[in-house]
Amino acid sequence: MSTDLAATLDLDAVQDRIETVLADFLRRSPAGIPSQKGGVGELTHALADFVLAPGKRIRPLLCVLGWHAAGGGDGEESLWRMAASLEVFHAFALIHDDIIDNSPTRRGRPSTHRAFAARHRARPDADAFGVHAAILLGDLALVCSDALMNSAGLSKRQRRTVLPLVDAMRGEVLLGQHLDLLATGRPTGDVDEAMAITRLKTAKYTVERPLHLGAALAGADRDLLALCSAYALPLGEAFQLRDDLLGVFGDPALTGKPVLEDLRSGKATVLMALAIRRVTPEQRRTLDALVGRADLGEEDAVRIRCILQHTGARDTVESMIIERYERALAALDTDLLAPPIAAALRQIAARAVIRTA
Repeated sequence: MSTDLAATLDLDAVQDRIETVLADFLRRSPAGIPSQKGGVGELTHALADFVLAPGKRIRPLLCVLGWHAAGGGDGEESLWRMAASLEVFHAFALIHDDIIDNSPTRRGRPSTHRAFAARHRARPDADAFGVHAAILLGDLALVCSDALMNSAGLSKRQRRTVLPLVDAMRGEVLLGQHLDLLATGRPTGDVDEAMAITRLKTAKYTVERPLHLGAALAGADRDLLALCSAYALPLGEAFQLRDDLLGVFGDPALTGKPVLEDLRSGKATVLMALAIRRVTPEQRRTLDALVGRADLGEEDAVRIRCILQHTGARDTVESMIIERYERALAALDTDLLAPPIAAALRQIAARAVIRTA
């Protein structure tokens, strides 16, 4: 373990290092894509623009913390490339998620399929072209994530322990996305189903697997991996529950996303499931008539928000967030973690849960 651990775990410094790795990789025609003008050049430029846009970088940060938790010491090149690959994988997931949800914006800017359509508005099929180009951009992001990992110089031991975790993470995300797709448009009072989607689509891929990957890279044992899960799963659930609240009650100027989107698509969130369990017959008729309407306006959205508040669903989700946040912090009270690592993980937890965007 590094003798200067406190400096090593300066999260701003770690994030700067990750940004440098990402920028260097994306500047050089990533994943063997030929550098040229025209269509391919447009894709590679769009990928760099998307990945390098300001973001929380929570997944690569957690990967680095997992490495240090397992005594990895000063970061090797393999660590930084693995951590950066998670941010590019995240780009793949976001781009395709925006297509599935038909999201108009991402991070305060047009989503990729909307941006491609606007750029090629002269085409008669501009909207369809935008979707198709964004699918390819998401595919490119997945390929580039692989390219970063493949260039990390993993040892045989690291490949044997790390790559199965990468496969598990990808499978969990895709299954969670599929379950989300199946449930969208038909929200029910099934809180367990909504929580299962939350766990697969967000909790594991956002917190648990990045921690596992960094720790496994440094040779973590089962006890440490179990500790990572004890911290990560409740925190990941709290992170998504906060997103669910922001998706309905947030400020678009801060979140970068409209607050009507989840209501228009009929997202099967824990927030909505709790409300459906508690509504009066009249409130249920209102939700059935309004939730999932593509043309839902702000006035009707206010009616839905009032139901979510009057049923206590909003307050219950807030309580669930606090309970999971506290459980994640309690998992850090252990001799298995050096104090600077535990402190950094607490800081990450606060960033993930106590936020308005």
